[in-house]
Amino acid sequence: MNDEISMAAPDLQPEDEEAVLEVLRSGRLGWGPRAEEFEAALAGYVGTQHAVAVSSGTAALHLIVRALGLGPGDEILLPSFTFAACVNAILYERATPVFVDIDPETFNLDPADLENRISSRTRAVLAVDIFGQPANWDAILDIASRHDLRVIDDCCEALGAEYKGRKVGSFGDAGAFAFYPNKQITTGEGGMIVTDNAELAMLTRALRNQGREEGKAWLDHQLLGYNYRLDEMSAALGVSQLRRIEEFVVRRAAVAEQYTERLKQFDWVRPPVVVPDVRMSWFLYVVILDEKIDRAQVMDSLAAQSIPTRVYFPPLHLQSYMQPYVDRDQRLPVTEDVATRSLALPFHAKLTEGQVERAVAVLSKAVNEQQRRR
Repeated sequence: MNDEISMAAPDLQPEDEEAVLEVLRSGRLGWGPRAEEFEAALAGYVGTQHAVAVSSGTAALHLIVRALGLGPGDEILLPSFTFAACVNAILYERATPVFVDIDPETFNLDPADLENRISSRTRAVLAVDIFGQPANWDAILDIASRHDLRVIDDCCEALGAEYKGRKVGSFGDAGAFAFYPNKQITTGEGGMIVTDNAELAMLTRALRNQGREEGKAWLDHQLLGYNYRLDEMSAALGVSQLRRIEEFVVRRAAVAEQYTERLKQFDWVRPPVVVPDVRMSWFLYVVILDEKIDRAQVMDSLAAQSIPTRVYFPPLHLQSYMQPYVDRDQRLPVTEDVATRSLALPFHAKLTEGQVERAVAVLSKAVNEQQRRR
């Protein structure tokens, strides 16, 4: 029996393969009815009036920023503890990113720090439902309302998550989902914009399609746009995968619970904290190591036993390519502390209880050996 542990893995079944093969047999591989079906299905699941299928989560974020008219001179508040696509989408439009510190338990935007960083140039908030845990939407929306700010939900990691009974993606002006193979469902590559704003949906549909508005001739372009379309094979896989989203969310939660039950006995690690009134849709399982533990050494020990791990996330405001765009003296103490001690363990819906047990045992042994050497 192969007991190899992978960091992440999509859950693909014969019906997924058949859905893609059906498209290949049809001969229609570019934009078509499967993409429209995927849009309708995702909008129905999330509870928004519109969904716009695109080629990636990054494309979704970029088009939202552009469609909201955000650009030079506009400040957009966002966390530094997230994936680079968030800030890249802002920089593509030459807007100014302003980084906000995070809550030490959830790793989502800290509403108090968010409000403190608002200036006369602030125009929007880009909040992230990090690792599948919904942001504090009541606080974020209240702040945005009082300061007349646009709100973007980066829910790329959180399909199926809920805040007080309402699915993420339905908050703010628009939300962005991604379907990379490590996500809850996959289309290979691919993304989706969700919104209740009909004008924003219409504009992003044109922008994704080389600036061609709906109903216009094929070579008649009204806007400067992009090729951010989703192909039919990817869309067909998305439709098939979305039918099982609730199964995936439940199975991933079970894997997370297996980890937590085994890790809570140790005083050198803090398992993820899930706050009340939310439904977590687990994207990753990220723990916080005690500050005395040498994380790099632990990761090497696990790798030697074929247990992959990752660092999530190196802060964006400290990365080399961001230095021309940020205040070099800015410090985000919680972000920087969490980033030095966070460790993502292998996590996906197909991970077995035995594999979880093995990963925790190897982790515990690595930490114990390090502590004995001190």
